[in-house]
Amino acid sequence: MLRDLSDRYFLDASNIVLIQDNLSTHTEASLYAAFPPTESLRLAERFEWHYTPKHGSWLNMAESELGVLSSQCLDRRIEDKGSLVEEVAAWREHRNKHHAKANWQFTNENARIKLRRLYPSL
Repeated sequence: MLRDLSDRYFLDASNIVLIQDNLSTHTEASLYAAFPPTESLRLAERFEWHYTPKHGSWLNMAESELGVLSSQCLDRRIEDKGSLVEEVAAWREHRNKHHAKANWQFTNENARIKLRRLYPSL
């Protein structure tokens, strides 16, 4: 996928910003398992690597929302692309109208304990 992004979709880009979660396989080193060293280095240098926080990132929220979309809207066969677009738009409008929120079970107090190394000491 990274080679396609580099050589097919963003051929003229000087560098490509890549935002990823912190899954242990999502590293530059994984390129060396898939490609010869010269190709791996070439690809690694094309990307600017950024990782989301391990807990409570916007990427986690997006993944959660996609899960809700999947279970509430896409849990059945939809005949064609037009119907899919309409169904997803109706679902999105309903979620936005009713101000749907993520129900995080990770409280501020728990975060301060578990993530204390990220908070400045005063």
